[in-house]
Amino acid sequence: MTDPAETLAQQVTERVIDLLVSALDINELASLVDLNALLGRVDLNALVARVDLDAVLNKVDVNALLARVDLTALLDRVDLNALVDRVDLNALVDRVDVNALVGRVDMDALVQDTDLGAVIARSTGGVGSDVLDAARSQTVGLDQFVDRWVQRLLRRKHPGPGIPPALLSPSATVTSAQAAS
Repeated sequence: MTDPAETLAQQVTERVIDLLVSALDINELASLVDLNALLGRVDLNALVARVDLDAVLNKVDVNALLARVDLTALLDRVDLNALVDRVDLNALVDRVDVNALVGRVDMDALVQDTDLGAVIARSTGGVGSDVLDAARSQTVGLDQFVDRWVQRLLRRKHPGPGIPPALLSPSATVTSAQAAS
C-alpha cells in the first residue's frame, strides 16, 4: 500500500501539469526554446516508437500523393538497360501462349498485304536460275567431251583454243596464229 499523501501529491501534480500545458502556447514556447538543445535531450527512438504508423498511413491519400509525382522525371532516372538485364527472358517467353498469339493474327489482312506474285517470282526465279546454271555447266562439259572426240577422230595433234578467236586478246591471237603455222 502506498501512502495516501503520496497518491494525493501525484494527482495534484498531474492536474497542475494539465493546467500548465493547456495554458501554454506551444508555438510561442517552441520559438523561445533552443530546439537543438531540446532535441539533444529527447530520445527520438522512444518518441517514434510511440507513433502508430498504420494510423498515420491510413490518413494518407495515396492517389493524391501519386498525382503529385512527376512520372516522366522518375522514369528519366531509371536505367532501363539495368532493369531489362534483371528480367529472365526465358521465363517470360515460357509464359507466352504462342497459339493464342498466332490466333490473334488476321491472316486475311496479312495475305492481302502480301504481294504473293512477287514472292513466287523471286523464289521460282532463284530456283530457275539455279536449274539454268546447272544445265549450262552440263552443256559445257558435254561440249568439251564432244570436242575431244572430234579432235581424236580428225587426228589433230594440237587442239584449238579453248575459246573462240574473237574473244581472245590481241596478244593471244598472235601467239595462237604463230603456233598454228
